[in-house]
Amino acid sequence: MMMENGTNNTKTAIAADAVVVGAGPAGLAAAIALGASGCKTVCVGQKFNADPARPDTRTTALLQTSVLFLRNLGVWHRCAEKAAPLTAIRMIDDTGRLLRAPDIEFHSDELGTGPFGHNIINSDLVGALLETAQSVPLLRLIETRSAAITRIAADHVHVETAEGQRIDARLVAAADGRNSGCRDAAGIATKSWAYEQTAMACNFEHTEPHGSCSNEFHRMAGPFTTVPLPGNASSLVWVERPDTASSLMQIGDEEFRERIAERLHGLLGQVTGVGPRASFPLSGLTPAAFARNRVSLVGEAAHVIPPIGAQGLNLGFRDAATLAEHASRAVTAGRDPGSDAALSAYHNARRGDVLTRTIAVDLLNRSLLADAVPLQALRGAGLHLLKRIAPLRRLAMRQGVAPALNLPELMQGQPAGASVSGN
Repeated sequence: MMMENGTNNTKTAIAADAVVVGAGPAGLAAAIALGASGCKTVCVGQKFNADPARPDTRTTALLQTSVLFLRNLGVWHRCAEKAAPLTAIRMIDDTGRLLRAPDIEFHSDELGTGPFGHNIINSDLVGALLETAQSVPLLRLIETRSAAITRIAADHVHVETAEGQRIDARLVAAADGRNSGCRDAAGIATKSWAYEQTAMACNFEHTEPHGSCSNEFHRMAGPFTTVPLPGNASSLVWVERPDTASSLMQIGDEEFRERIAERLHGLLGQVTGVGPRASFPLSGLTPAAFARNRVSLVGEAAHVIPPIGAQGLNLGFRDAATLAEHASRAVTAGRDPGSDAALSAYHNARRGDVLTRTIAVDLLNRSLLADAVPLQALRGAGLHLLKRIAPLRRLAMRQGVAPALNLPELMQGQPAGASVSGN
């Protein structure tokens, strides 16, 4: 399937079962899943092909279920060699507080299901998704400056591109980000909040091997997290107070490299090179509903949480897999995939997973910021129990990798490298 521009040459609307608005990783994954599941699908978005002069060097730690999802969609083989496995997570209390939590390590071999996941540069992931999307017969890609819902009718939705092309679909997958226009058009209210924190992200090279281990230094301003990349390289998410982050973003590369080395306390040897930096303020967002008026929310249109525990895009992929499952069932049975019943089923399937992850990440983040001694003691006691009690630790690892219930079929299967041990 070739990409098209959004210019309306025929004045004829395109008819589809579903239209995905947004071409980020979550949007492309939703479009592929919908098309591969038997729904006639259109995906509209900006810049399907990345600008080679401005590559996105940010990374995503794809948890095990997301890797299974990509494998089941035929995407994973296109990016597997560019991803690094994640087999261990080390948590280190670097707060300097009197009540110091114990250091703890989680190892995926305790579960016997292969690595926790894989870390990949976003541009490599998007490239693999796009290449796969172009091969899905029921999926049509339209590149546009922008797209918006212009009317929600009783049995379909009008979506129009900035260039004048109209798509009429029974279901809209709103993957157009945290400031989603599709969500607003559907009348879905949101609750949002901000943290007094800014995250800085970059990739860096080091002299000692990472051993496929992610390191989370828990600091009073927020976490300092490294995640493995292929070779002696790692990605970094460094959370600081906004004024400190602003100062760090303005210093030179050599000084920034030295600051990273200081925070690592020699853990990865010498830091030998640092890539381009990006920064963004931390915030949170939850919607009043995950679907309404023929519009289902996917990715950051449905949830925004701090970059802790690799939950963000993994939640977005679970949105995509769940939506495709419900829409496919409806279309196969001759029912309307955008009906109130179908949207209610999607809302119910996503609500528990998203809200529990949002609350957990929020509490963990605020526990680092809080000065209250009882809260510090509670956090330390919880980590101590995880370190000492193996069944509790394994339960926490399983819940961190995937929800225990309602996992969509596209995320099920036997992970590579899995064994029957560690149960």
